Amino acid sequence: MQKEITLTFHNEGLRSYIELDLCSECPRQDQKGCCGWYSPVWYPSDLAFVFKEDPQTLDFVWNLEHLTVLDASVTINNLPESDGYQCRFHRKEGGCVIPQHLRESVCRQFVCIGVNWQAEPNLQRWVKFFDQLTTYEIAVNERLSQKLLHAGLSLRNPAQRQDFMQ
Repeated sequence: MQKEITLTFHNEGLRSYIELDLCSECPRQDQKGCCGWYSPVWYPSDLAFVFKEDPQTLDFVWNLEHLTVLDASVTINNLPESDGYQCRFHRKEGGCVIPQHLRESVCRQFVCIGVNWQAEPNLQRWVKFFDQLTTYEIAVNERLSQKLLHAGLSLRNPAQRQDFMQ
């Protein structure tokens, strides 16, 4: 069965994202989500943005089990299952529970593997845009991580997380 889909590119600077109208009715029927293979990693720019925009989402993340907390990032480890992994944020009905603009970069830019939008000639400017954004975001997070480290702040210490976000 074929379905017409719509991609929408949102240029929101560092928080840019790609919206696919298919996500809310995910074609995978196993509740794993297309991103079940990937454990989201939130870096300083993601954490600060979510802290400012929707602290309840950040509280939700901090209260999850099976996190890998490093000095300047937190990984939400997906849960292993007999036939793969379960994305912690995906629900069979409605897709991801985290609003797209609040997700970390891979999740904001992910498009189903079967949707080969990068090969479309009229979308090459968006391919270039998101490639450059990824490079820039990595550099920003590396600089922020170094500044936080020099300030003696670490996410590993729950008592410092508020100061880290500030």
